Amino acid sequence: MTQSKHILVVEDEQRLADLLRDYLQQAGFNVSCLDNGLKVVSFVRQKKPDMVLLDLMLPGKDGMEICKEIRPFSSVPIIMITARVEEIDRLLGLELGADDYICKPFSPREVVARVKAVLRRTDGSIGRPQGLVMDEGTHKATLNGATLDLTVVEFQLLNILAATPGRIYSRDHLMDRIYPDHRVVSDRTIDSHIKKLRKKLSGIRPDQSLVHSVYGLGYKFEEG
Repeated sequence: MTQSKHILVVEDEQRLADLLRDYLQQAGFNVSCLDNGLKVVSFVRQKKPDMVLLDLMLPGKDGMEICKEIRPFSSVPIIMITARVEEIDRLLGLELGADDYICKPFSPREVVARVKAVLRRTDGSIGRPQGLVMDEGTHKATLNGATLDLTVVEFQLLNILAATPGRIYSRDHLMDRIYPDHRVVSDRTIDSHIKKLRKKLSGIRPDQSLVHSVYGLGYKFEEG
């Protein structure tokens, strides 16, 4: 699994960045490093790494803002790295779309183990159902070889939900991911898009529900 995976390490402490790079390379990963938050979003757009290790406190732009900017166009797994141990920072990082967090100080071996675990959990070939193919570059999706004629919002919803099957996303979380400019929209807007998405999915798999409502919580993607 690790040989072809490209990990982006965003860390402004040179010694720590070098240490993470060395351990990840020894584990078989290809590694790139950035030390300034202003460079990250364009790098992710252009290079499409398989994972981002993202420090919370960075010059230029902090990790929270970077995570928030990445999520509308990419479901790349993100592990937040922070020396701030307050619970609110951890929860906020995950709510913005991070997949895990690691607190400093940490063991480099632990980081490698967490990277492998998150990749196993979020790898598209494992997480997505058989027959679902999504191209983030063109916003095209197919299911069982048939094209899903999705709007941009429907594509984003399916991409978010299908990337982590079983994970429940609240309406607020989905709205923050889809409308990062914080425009004023009703939470029922998400319900309307989900309804249309389900109809298109059922047109190809009429005997199977893929997007489920979880009463009082939100939505999740799960075959069954």
